[in-house]
Amino acid sequence: MTDGPGTSGPDEAPPIALDSTVAHNARVWNHWLGGKDNYAVDREVGEQIFGMFPSIVHVARADRAFLGRVVRHLAGEVGIRQFLDIGTGLPTADNTHEVAQRVAPESRIVYVDNDPLVLVHARALLTSTTPGVTAYIDADLHDPGKILRLAAETLDFTRPVAIMLLGVLNFVLDTDEARAIVDQLVDAVPSGSHLALTHPTLELGGEGNVEAMRFWNEHATPPITARSGEEIARFFDGLELLEPGLVSCSLWRAGDSEIGVPTQVAQYGAVGRKP
Repeated sequence: MTDGPGTSGPDEAPPIALDSTVAHNARVWNHWLGGKDNYAVDREVGEQIFGMFPSIVHVARADRAFLGRVVRHLAGEVGIRQFLDIGTGLPTADNTHEVAQRVAPESRIVYVDNDPLVLVHARALLTSTTPGVTAYIDADLHDPGKILRLAAETLDFTRPVAIMLLGVLNFVLDTDEARAIVDQLVDAVPSGSHLALTHPTLELGGEGNVEAMRFWNEHATPPITARSGEEIARFFDGLELLEPGLVSCSLWRAGDSEIGVPTQVAQYGAVGRKP
């Protein structure tokens, strides 16, 4: 993160060791989205996964489009001005802060990730409008206490916050632990806050993903798990699901586009409001 008007970041960035020998999710995802911020090993694993489960590219793009629709809705129609985006991945077009600040320039966004390459690019690319603020936290979802403590330096937790967990809870293999993490995050924000979540599944046509996930867990990091719609719905316990509820993320409030009616992908998506 570079320091500048409307942007927060470290004064002295420590040296970062990048491992180019093991594929990492953020970089493989970048490859599937057509980006260039990845290594040969990321492309090799990404192509192997694509060969086993060709729909993965559609999942990646649908997940990104879901982010844009959710942020536009929350910033525009709901009036949310604070976003905590955990597991942000490598910067690409229409990042959370760009979408939110296009609607409301005063929006404050905190990104969280623990991939060293994401940190490098966050410092360089994630800038902010004025009077808005964009900050980056180098932290792991498994440590929500640290995330909340550092995010409080930028966000006001007495006012509504949108917690973004897009394609990240699948890296918490134990479902009880994943639910505890979500509960801790949601408990820290006030009424009127929202939780936006996407998660891969072996439902919705994702049955062919079994072999691909097994290959991923043997050759890349971090390990991943799929969950059923019923399991994913439990993350929203105590929240009011926005219409249309828990659906394929490609179909969440998606109208027809220039390429026709959106098609279902094996990735659930939903948004819930804290009453």
